[in-house]
Amino acid sequence: MGRTPTPRTNTEPAVIVNDEAVAEGHAALTELATIERDHEAAVRQLALRVGYMLPADCTDPDLIQRDIAANMRRSVESCFEVGRGLAVLKQACEHGQFLPRLEDLGIDHSVAKRFMQAAFKFSNGATSHHLTKAIGSQSKLFELLVLDDDQTEELEQTGQTGSLTLDDVASMSVKELRAALRKERDTRKAEKDKLDATHKADLQAKDRLMASVRERANKAEEKLAQLETHGVPADARLNELTGDIHSLGKKADDALILVERILEAIDQVVTDIFDRPEHDRPDTKGAVALVQRARDQGFRLASTVGRIQAIVDNCLLPQIEAREMYQPYTAEDGRVLGDEVVG
Repeated sequence: MGRTPTPRTNTEPAVIVNDEAVAEGHAALTELATIERDHEAAVRQLALRVGYMLPADCTDPDLIQRDIAANMRRSVESCFEVGRGLAVLKQACEHGQFLPRLEDLGIDHSVAKRFMQAAFKFSNGATSHHLTKAIGSQSKLFELLVLDDDQTEELEQTGQTGSLTLDDVASMSVKELRAALRKERDTRKAEKDKLDATHKADLQAKDRLMASVRERANKAEEKLAQLETHGVPADARLNELTGDIHSLGKKADDALILVERILEAIDQVVTDIFDRPEHDRPDTKGAVALVQRARDQGFRLASTVGRIQAIVDNCLLPQIEAREMYQPYTAEDGRVLGDEVVG
């Protein structure tokens, strides 16, 4: 008689799924994927900006580093490519990883910085073949980094910036180029200082004029206050004020002549600046600011004249009848007697 098999019991524990933990895991993976996608997009955007061809269309730092090592020759085109690659490598690396990779490449951090500066300054866009050929070497390329962006653009587009030409860059030694660039920088600074000094002198002349006008106005107000306080007889006040108005008219004429001369001087300076060829033209920001300042002061002067006219029209004229106001001046007035001008 056969044995009846003993039923086997399932001793494996039941699997309990934590839906909340699973959801959190999925969210974390999604967030990580988003971060990696944004990071990759930033790397590709910078590569496109500096014109760097990503190796195998990949943003992996290891591949970029190997590509840089392959391009580390000393021609200008290779310097541009090294600079582009370093800029993109820096963007691709996590914080603290860039310097160790520079050590692996055998590039000092300061040299890497100059490579990247060259990539942004000279190869952001279509650098002319003539410029690249004229530079010729890494040493000259690094010397040219002292140029301002507008000077670099002039050199690329016109073949000259200031007195420095592409032929000069090509024929000079590194030492000669360094001296020429220092001279060009000093000349540019001297022109800017000269323009600033002219601007400063014009402003000082204007300030002196305005201070003189304010001083005369204050004295006139003080004199008027004294007349009102001490009750000077009307005849005496009339005589004094008649002299004052003649003197004030002469001073106002002199002040306006000075304003006109200052504006003419500004016109000459601005015309001289903007009549120059663009490659020989100093920084125009100071000239524009000077014209704007002169325009503002002109409006202020016109406004002051308008206020004076309003006082005459609204306060003085109503006190005198029209028939008296428009009678010819007498000889004592020193103006016009009939049709005859008298002094």
